Amino acid sequence: MNDAPDTRERPDYAQYIVCAVMVAVGAFLVYDGLSMPGGYAEVDPVGPRFFPITIGIGLLAMSVVLAIAIPRGYKGEADAGEDIDPDMPSDWRTVGLLVGLFVALIVLVEPLGWVIASALFFAGCATVLGSNHYVRNIAIGTVLALASFYAFYSGLGIPLPAGILDGIL
Repeated sequence: MNDAPDTRERPDYAQYIVCAVMVAVGAFLVYDGLSMPGGYAEVDPVGPRFFPITIGIGLLAMSVVLAIAIPRGYKGEADAGEDIDPDMPSDWRTVGLLVGLFVALIVLVEPLGWVIASALFFAGCATVLGSNHYVRNIAIGTVLALASFYAFYSGLGIPLPAGILDGIL
């Protein structure tokens, strides 16, 4: 009989949650891609279905690979370039403020418009993450908001809500 304790590390079974999410998202993308109507452009040989189906199949395949690797004890290596201290507690205040800003963006984007709501969002995120240059935060947020508004509108043909600036933008 061998009375030596088992020194092998137990697999991290919580990673199966990641597998389940990958399967759910992959299956949704494949289903959505297959149910999407085709024939948008005569000159487009790929069509709009190709990318969701390809990404969905990739997610399904990677979930199988991860599900096989988990019981074998494979773990990803920590990045050597990360300058974080794993022993420090999480900063839940910052996380909560960022989530609050994101919820405010969702609530305000329709009445105020994309430019104003996202400029406030970008400036707020910079401030929450430690920038004390409030005027510069707002200026950079405004530039990012205007650039993204016109990139979507002119570049992609997707109109974002103009809100109270309707007719000015």
